[in-house]
Amino acid sequence: MNVGDAWAFALSLPQATEEPHFEARSFRVQGKIFATLPPDHRFLHVFLDLDRIPAVVASHPEALHELHWGAKLCGVRIDLAAARSEDVEALLTEAWRRKAPKRLASPGAS
Repeated sequence: MNVGDAWAFALSLPQATEEPHFEARSFRVQGKIFATLPPDHRFLHVFLDLDRIPAVVASHPEALHELHWGAKLCGVRIDLAAARSEDVEALLTEAWRRKAPKRLASPGAS
């Protein structure tokens, strides 16, 4: 998947916005970060429930890697050049749903 497609998909999620976050770009829903794009645009960082991360990484280890903040596991680092579009979209949706208010993330809400 290319960075432009990942960027466009992240912003297509309901009420998603883009804002600077240190040297990266962040994707947020109601001010809460669900993904970041480092300046090299090679990787996308998505923030998932900690118990989901090992299974997600194991599903496509060529493209998906554990993301750490210091020693703390915090999400998945996606190598965009190696990732499948459907995986990137599913992970962005999952990360967005985790941060979105329940009324917005409920099926049928928009």
